[in-house]
Amino acid sequence: MENNSTDHYRCHDIVDVESGKPLTSAVMFSAGVLGNIVALVLLEVRRRKSSASLYQILVTALLLTDLLGSVSVSPVVLSAYAQKKTLVGMSANKEMCSYFGFSMTFLSLSTLALLCAMALERYLSIGYPYFYEEHLSKRCTYITLLLIYISSIIFCIPPLLGFGAYVQYCPGTWCFLEMGHTDGTDKVYIGLYASFILLIISTTIVCNIYVICLLVMMHRRGKMRRCGRRSRSMTEELAHLLPLALITVFYICCTFPLVVRVYINLTGSNEECHAADLRALRFLSLHSIINPWVFIILRPSALKIIWRKLHKLQTSTSTGQSTEAADRVSSVPSALALVRRCRRTWERARQNLLRQSKSYKAAADRKRTPAPHYRSGQRVWLSTKNLPLRVESKKLAPTLS
Repeated sequence: MENNSTDHYRCHDIVDVESGKPLTSAVMFSAGVLGNIVALVLLEVRRRKSSASLYQILVTALLLTDLLGSVSVSPVVLSAYAQKKTLVGMSANKEMCSYFGFSMTFLSLSTLALLCAMALERYLSIGYPYFYEEHLSKRCTYITLLLIYISSIIFCIPPLLGFGAYVQYCPGTWCFLEMGHTDGTDKVYIGLYASFILLIISTTIVCNIYVICLLVMMHRRGKMRRCGRRSRSMTEELAHLLPLALITVFYICCTFPLVVRVYINLTGSNEECHAADLRALRFLSLHSIINPWVFIILRPSALKIIWRKLHKLQTSTSTGQSTEAADRVSSVPSALALVRRCRRTWERARQNLLRQSKSYKAAADRKRTPAPHYRSGQRVWLSTKNLPLRVESKKLAPTLS
């Protein structure tokens, strides 16, 4: 145990990078930046077509936070590998190590809190739609984002003031909270961090599982209304169910290792293993890289395209016809399908007309002057002398009978 403790403190103070694989960090950095930029561009294109929803605002904040993490932390790791210097050796008073540890703690807390807020938003929008429409607004969403970022920053400040500590871990390219060999205030702080992370993860998983169950029930009710016939197009419930299920699985696989390692190091029952700590941190970083690609590949529009391609392939293999012939056969709709298509077309046209009328009314209201304030029972004199008329008006002139 004494050798493990010596190795633990040796990693805190080394100034030369031990053997490592910079290629892994470079690939993670490139994938994270590229994925977040592409996802943000797709969200901006979608926002220009329609007004942004609360969920899209939260997704945008999550992607911006992940992008901030990629451009603020990964270059430091690559620079350490390039200079063969650890984070402690790159600065005189361990400022670089404190910056890296603060950034990793802030990004882990804010990212997980944003994912929890997204899970709660989905839970309320599907489970309690009336409450969602009446009480949740964009202002509430922006206030929630502000509280998440402020609380994450406040939580990361105590280690800079001596309550907890940011220390360097082998191979010397990353710093994080002291997870082992702690006592007193350090143990209280790391225990509070692990418990807070566990609470966020549990809330997110419970909300996602509840939403998945609701979507499954909605999908089954939709199949019963269709009298058990197999639909050629993907339903809205299934289009949202698949990415949500995969996001939940990735979330569990990428976040639980860090919590487990924190509790193992906190109890001190096992020998400390810096390689396992590094793998847990990379799993957590991998989650911020996977997030944008999940939103890109598994968005509903892309899933529907994949669904149609798979349906065409299945039709061609089962009937022996080409996909073009299958399309020609399936392009002749039944009367019921035609009625449904007409109904969908009418609903879309009606929604577009209502949306356009609201925009016209808003534009007209901006140009209207406010009406004068009259009290009840007040007598007024109507006159046309102040109206800017191009020609003489005879509407109020006396008529001869």
